[in-house]
Amino acid sequence: MTTSTINSAIKGKAYEYACILALQEIISPIRCIEIIENTSLNIAKLRYQDDISAQEKSDMLLSAKSGIEAIIEMEPKIIEDGCDRLTISLQPDNIATNLGDIRDVLIIRRSIEWEIGASVKHNHAALKHSRLSTKLDFGKVWFGVPCSQDYFTEIKPIFARLIALKERGTKWRDLINKEDTVYIPLLKAFMSELNQLNMANDITADFVKYLLGSNGKDYYKLIHNKNHTTTIMPFNLFGTLNQSANNTRPTIIIPQIELPTRIIELSFKDDSKTTVILTMNNGWSISFRIHNASTIVEPSLKFDVQLQSKPEDMFYLNREW
Repeated sequence: MTTSTINSAIKGKAYEYACILALQEIISPIRCIEIIENTSLNIAKLRYQDDISAQEKSDMLLSAKSGIEAIIEMEPKIIEDGCDRLTISLQPDNIATNLGDIRDVLIIRRSIEWEIGASVKHNHAALKHSRLSTKLDFGKVWFGVPCSQDYFTEIKPIFARLIALKERGTKWRDLINKEDTVYIPLLKAFMSELNQLNMANDITADFVKYLLGSNGKDYYKLIHNKNHTTTIMPFNLFGTLNQSANNTRPTIIIPQIELPTRIIELSFKDDSKTTVILTMNNGWSISFRIHNASTIVEPSLKFDVQLQSKPEDMFYLNREW
């Protein structure tokens, strides 16, 4: 794992705790809240308290408060009058890995069986960081349809070479022509297999749900930006966000998002050897940039997955702080 990756993870955890502090500061004067004590909270608290500067603490808290205030405008049930308790918790990281639920912060009212969640990001808006490896069956893991044996046969020699290079301690930066010998052949195999699986099974909607990390749950994405703004993106795929309280309607209305139903094209990005673009109907387009996530060569590569274009009814807010 690179130093920049470690620093990003530390700041991501610190920002999660800033969101907990922001929720506590905004909501506790209005209603009773309970913050669940667990390992995830303790780790995030340590990152916030011990691993970032005083200026970063201040910026993160301002950013979190700005984002939480915007979410409250869309979710009046958070602060409506009531005697029940509001529960706030941080989910363990393995929930995202094992169950596909990328929500970091949960806000729950058990008395009315209501909850919302937020995926918290520090300076990036990436979707799932999925991987390709010699044993990983991306079709089975991502959308429940196993990859073919032909796919594994095609990628086997590529990863066999990477295993040998790892045993010699070769660094990625010293690997000559890695784009032509590793990235391009892997991406071609990935694209061919994905197209075949889609033709046989129509996996489009399930694939996008996986990449968004919805796992059947709507959520908000809360992004701390360097330019003193917080981005709030509602992912209202199933229509469960933006509910009215007993006496209050949301002041910001969120439409339900229409998922794609058809893949139009999957091809290399122009003039790129590392990125492919998945274009679908209903305004959806997603990019997959393959890259190494370590210094030493290893038989596993990571995708940086980004939302390139989105449906017209999907919006985001930028709040200054």
